[in-house]
Amino acid sequence: MDISNVPTAKQGQYLAFIYNYTKLNGRPPAESDMQRYFGTTPPTVHNMVVKLCNRGFISREPGRARTIRILVDHDAIPELQ
Repeated sequence: MDISNVPTAKQGQYLAFIYNYTKLNGRPPAESDMQRYFGTTPPTVHNMVVKLCNRGFISREPGRARTIRILVDHDAIPELQ
């Protein structure tokens, strides 16, 4: 297994949140939704989204809200804690 393609525990939780939020609401979360859930700051959430995108776990359209798409198999996403 290529370790560079394995999300960290925190990245996995963000992926799990994005997956579950999208499944429940029929649209991806906004960064503000992630900020509320994880109880963190806007820059922290934005940096995580950028990192997930750069690592190839998600895609997004910068400057457009709710465009996050998960690019990994559902089996690779951990359970949301």
